[in-house]
Amino acid sequence: QLQASGGGLVQAGGSLRLSCVASGRTASAYTMGWFRQAPGKEREFVALITWIGSITYADSVKGRFTISRDNAKITAYLQMNSLKPEDTAVYYCAADSRPRGSNPTYDYWGQGTLVTVSS
Repeated sequence: QLQASGGGLVQAGGSLRLSCVASGRTASAYTMGWFRQAPGKEREFVALITWIGSITYADSVKGRFTISRDNAKITAYLQMNSLKPEDTAVYYCAADSRPRGSNPTYDYWGQGTLVTVSS
């Protein structure tokens, strides 16, 4: 299971930190990723981090968001700074149960946490 948390309401320019904790069968989470889905839009990729710390970001969040992980806690984080209204979305974390590096196939998905950025 993946449990995402940390969403909320923030003003434009503000910051939030999302967390995603893996447990149970997802305890062997290798690559962990963040996705988001805005109202009326398709889900889109935000960032991923592999087991050894290789990172990929979507162009739209580069320089503003930082993904990290604590392997001992099997937890991934998404530090979001300089938030914009267009970052408003439900944010989902995902995990790949096999070591496929930066080309993961996500086996597990969290329930999502809502981020709302007001202008």
